[in-house]
Amino acid sequence: MIREKVTIDANEAVAYVAYRLSEVIAIYPITPSSGMGEFADAWSASRIPNIYGTVPLVAELQSEGGAAGAVHGALQTGSLTTTFTASQGLLLMIPNMYKIAGELTSTVFHVSARSLAAQALSIFGDHSDVMATRQTGWALLCSRSPQEAQDMALISQAATLEGRIPVLHFFDGFRTSHEVNKIEQITVDDMRAMINDDLVLAHRNRGLTPDNPVLRGTAQNPDVYFQARETVNPYYQQFPAIVQAQMDKFAGLVGRQYHLFDYVGAPDAERVIIVMGSGAETAEETAKYLVGKGEKVGVLTVHLYRPFSVEHFLKALPATTRSIAVLDRCKEPGSAGEPLYVDVITALSEGLAAGTAPFKTMPVVIGGRYGLSSKEFTPPMVKTVFEELAKPEPKNHFTVGINDDLSHTSLSYDPTFSIASADVKRCMFFGLGSDGTVGANKNSIKIIGEETEYGAQGYFVYDSKKSGSVTISHLRFGPGEIRAPYLIGLGDANFVACHQFNFLERLDMLKYAAPDSVFLLNSIYGPEEVWDKLPMEVQTTIIDKKIRFYVIDAYEVAQKTGMGGRINTIMQTCFFAISGVLPREEAIEQIKKSIKKTYGKRGEAVVQRNFEAVDQTLENLYEVKVPGKVTSNFTRRAPVPAEAPEFVRDVLGPMISYNGDDLPVSLLPVDGTYPTATARWEKRNISLEIPAWDPDTCIQCGKCAYVCPHAVIRIKVYDPAVLEHAPETFKSTEAKFKEFPGMRYTIQVAPEDCTGCGLCVESCPAKNKTQVGLKAINMVEQPPIRETERVNWDFFLTIPEADRTVFQPTTVKNSQLLEPLFEFSGACAGCGETPYLKLLSQLFGDRTVVANATGCSSIYGANLPTTPWAHNKEGRGPAWSNSLFEDNAEFGLGMRLTLDKRLEFAHELLAELAGEMGEDFVAEILNADQSNDAGIQAQRTRVVELRKRLAQSRNARARYLNEIADILVRKSVWIIGGDGWAYDIGYGGLDHVLASGRNVNILVLDTEVYSNTGGQASKSTPRAAVAKFAANGKGLPKKDLGMIAMAYGYVYVAKVAMGANDAQTLKAFLEADAYQGPSLIIAYSHCIAHGIDMRKGLDQQKLAVQSGIWPLYRYNPALVDEGKNPLTIDSKDPTVSVQDYAYNETRYRMLVQSDEARAEMLMNQAREDVSRRWELYRQMAAMSYKKDEE
Repeated sequence: MIREKVTIDANEAVAYVAYRLSEVIAIYPITPSSGMGEFADAWSASRIPNIYGTVPLVAELQSEGGAAGAVHGALQTGSLTTTFTASQGLLLMIPNMYKIAGELTSTVFHVSARSLAAQALSIFGDHSDVMATRQTGWALLCSRSPQEAQDMALISQAATLEGRIPVLHFFDGFRTSHEVNKIEQITVDDMRAMINDDLVLAHRNRGLTPDNPVLRGTAQNPDVYFQARETVNPYYQQFPAIVQAQMDKFAGLVGRQYHLFDYVGAPDAERVIIVMGSGAETAEETAKYLVGKGEKVGVLTVHLYRPFSVEHFLKALPATTRSIAVLDRCKEPGSAGEPLYVDVITALSEGLAAGTAPFKTMPVVIGGRYGLSSKEFTPPMVKTVFEELAKPEPKNHFTVGINDDLSHTSLSYDPTFSIASADVKRCMFFGLGSDGTVGANKNSIKIIGEETEYGAQGYFVYDSKKSGSVTISHLRFGPGEIRAPYLIGLGDANFVACHQFNFLERLDMLKYAAPDSVFLLNSIYGPEEVWDKLPMEVQTTIIDKKIRFYVIDAYEVAQKTGMGGRINTIMQTCFFAISGVLPREEAIEQIKKSIKKTYGKRGEAVVQRNFEAVDQTLENLYEVKVPGKVTSNFTRRAPVPAEAPEFVRDVLGPMISYNGDDLPVSLLPVDGTYPTATARWEKRNISLEIPAWDPDTCIQCGKCAYVCPHAVIRIKVYDPAVLEHAPETFKSTEAKFKEFPGMRYTIQVAPEDCTGCGLCVESCPAKNKTQVGLKAINMVEQPPIRETERVNWDFFLTIPEADRTVFQPTTVKNSQLLEPLFEFSGACAGCGETPYLKLLSQLFGDRTVVANATGCSSIYGANLPTTPWAHNKEGRGPAWSNSLFEDNAEFGLGMRLTLDKRLEFAHELLAELAGEMGEDFVAEILNADQSNDAGIQAQRTRVVELRKRLAQSRNARARYLNEIADILVRKSVWIIGGDGWAYDIGYGGLDHVLASGRNVNILVLDTEVYSNTGGQASKSTPRAAVAKFAANGKGLPKKDLGMIAMAYGYVYVAKVAMGANDAQTLKAFLEADAYQGPSLIIAYSHCIAHGIDMRKGLDQQKLAVQSGIWPLYRYNPALVDEGKNPLTIDSKDPTVSVQDYAYNETRYRMLVQSDEARAEMLMNQAREDVSRRWELYRQMAAMSYKKDEE
């Protein structure tokens, strides 16, 4: 049988099999497994059948725990059921996993193994999550590559049906799940041949039915529980043989043979590495290379880790083995050794004792950790482990891949060692998140893999920041299978492309270039002038390595062809034109075919723009004649300025310059605690355009600063004397504030931190009367003014902040005189969430504790290397922490409980010490009005005086009060998260916290999708919108979280949209913080996942309100005591049709393209939703709340 070769990643390969073998699939998004659920949902929406001829039912749950519960229920009623998960999601499934295994239920969970959150969250891959399930009774089956992941998905299903042991099939998150590779795709006939219909029928017959009732899930007592647990032993004893039999059956069908333990290497090997996952492929390929050099080494890959078959393990080891290194991709603090290491020691000991081992004496066995959080594991590291095994006393419990100067566990290695084959082409592409580089390179790999005989591999490195971070694509292609699950190394790339010119200032990307390689640069400078615009280091490398140098102004081509800022298609065309991997005509034909497939759903106009970009590219691509000498007069800039704090320079600086791998253990905080206010040192320079202020046109409304997502636009009023030392180009005008007569006014932009979103220009109401099209703030080219504006920005920062005690921040204009304590985040350009956080930080930041749910806001808010949460010159600012995704509301409540108890204790101590401290003084403290900044500052002054008096006291209780005296100044707790948290996984906790009556403030940044994991549907997703996990358009209306919260009667609730009514947003924040009880603000947050021009995000907010989709209101329970209705509707009756709002967004238009009839039906229902909800709110707002007569 001829099977199709496809170029896909492991997530798609696994989903392809799991979907076709299932009847019910319960899903929930979590990186990096979400892709499997997305494929399943899309296939179900497209009515693709499984091997039984029916379309699987795919259901999204509210959490991974919910998904596991749904799976359990579906299994108990006889369905073939699966799910996909990772990391914390897998941990939430563990309780159900015990039940499923205890009931001997056949199922497979597919897990893209990922780090667990410990001292920090990490979305990247290791085996920590899987190892937490060892005691559940599940079989653990490991794959090493996309090909194996596909194959094991089928083998595991066949084995679980026969053996009744549930299987957790896992593979390395990102390194395998997201690696694109050319594989042989198994067919539906292969699947049918592997799956025994009699076993499927037996599974179904065990399902619960009232037609043949049984009872399952009893409560057992001490008399029988122990015995009942032992009844399953025969199943576990037989299961390894069952898995091997299914592997053999699979080999007979498709020709790929697997074993529980696969050995590769010298038959008489003396040194053996035992490992599982993608690292095994690296170790195996390195061992082959070393065996070719005459070394007696080998690698044993573990596929079936649980049940651990000692018999099969010992048979796989060479009898000549003298020393063994067991590598674990996890850390188990406090244990005698990591899990696989302990199992190997046990197996060897038992085998020797029983006489079944292939050797008579115990080999030397050492264990080591590698690859945590997708840390690179490369051939040099494998080689150094083999070298360690050759020593008389090899180091045990070692680490490899890091520099452990603290515990001295690490092995050193030679990074220049390479096993790369000369006939494999290695290419690297440096792009900017959201510029399309990664997508284009995925298409390139597919084109090469599926249109040539070459093997092809693509892997894509991006940190967990949002769009705007650096992305690095690693592509390999050549004859035969590509088995290299590690990054392209130093001096190893034949082709390097830089898609953003300013990367050259801060990244040494040509260190990866091999001699005689090619360098492609996207440059605003042409071939005649570009050379002198390069740093000295870049010129030196190009000359020394004899690199061929090409340039294209991809931005100009993109602008001319209507592509905006997306240069992916242009740079992809350049790659094919230069590399010669395909004939030029054929390459362009394939690129266009790929464009049609990728963008077809977005409409013909998008496709044609991409076609035009391809056609325009080649005539704008130039080879640069490289001079024979260095002519540049500048060097690559330091990652952070010299004046940055020591920790920023020594620890965060290397991370910023992509040298974090070299940081030694001793420099990192032991408990995950990091300083704030570090984003201000990063200076990413990612935008070619920034806003420039026109003082003569400005009306000083403050709207530009108010909406700025990255806090790069600042406003100050100040004494004119300050200008004596101002730079020559520094702008100012007369301040128009009644609170600040005779002052000057400046709007200043941080030129190196701006992302160029243009929201400031869109929000500006002031038009230049002399120049049509210009406003009081306008986008201009950044490079020509960068240096002067940097000097202006530095001077601006020296100007004193406005005195908060002399004005009230109750207008938008006044609020923007407050210093932002959330600045320069890693959020997308034009982000709809961050302006709310910036406002919060301005109003309350110097006295706020933040509990942040995992999600977009925790990633752009606390993803290393830097954090945007900041402090003022007094050292005060938001104290921030993240617990988990699901428990954020409870986490924040715990913070409030501490503050409440501490304040109570402080009051008790004040009462005890009143005689000594002064009765009147203590009364002033206890009765202080802290409702505004002036009152808060006055209380801070009293606390300073209190501390002076406490220092003079000899009373032991005085020390207690001195330690907690700061609590006497009012503190706010803000609980922040997205709609995935608030509406779904964290809703139960959120509801409880609201019901508690405690004084907490909850801010829901509502993007109506799971933005952080890629845009999956939540209960907030509106009817008719397409999202991942709702590929056919969401058929039910949006959950009304505000209405639910209002039902309590004592919760402050506001629904806001900054772009529609900025004053109402400001008022809601001030009222929520002032309310002495729980408050909930639901904030409309436009998002890149909506498929909009982010520059028009504020317009979309306005249309959402005008259409009635997003009614603005405030529900203030305090008004009831005044005899007033607590509900105030702040928006007018709908004046715009729902579709006029919706069809500006791709998420709604997509359904028109794919299923016009359904789109029309759902849009009609969405209009009805708006009408009904609006009428209900209007009736509620009209109700009478007269006070009872006294």
